[in-house]
Amino acid sequence: MRDRIPDSIEARAHRRVRRKLGFYKHATVFVLVNLGLYALSEFTGRHFSRMALMGWGVGLLIHGVITFVGLQGEGLRERMLRQEIERMRRESGNEGDKK
Repeated sequence: MRDRIPDSIEARAHRRVRRKLGFYKHATVFVLVNLGLYALSEFTGRHFSRMALMGWGVGLLIHGVITFVGLQGEGLRERMLRQEIERMRRESGNEGDKK
């Protein structure tokens, strides 16, 4: 009998979609707010929007990396979990215990 990861495929898919949508919402708000700040700074002649753009841009970049690199690592986590379960079963002498 094959070991099952407790989460269903549907639950994992929901979490992955939530993470992606969270990033897309963040990116949309970033673009809209920074366009508004740019227009305001051009209208007033004071170029304050660059610092907000750079600071928030770094935050958005980090959010994107965490989101998409984390999603790529999901298969790695599952393989490591299976290997660890197998190792622990061998060490405890419960190779037949497949719960």
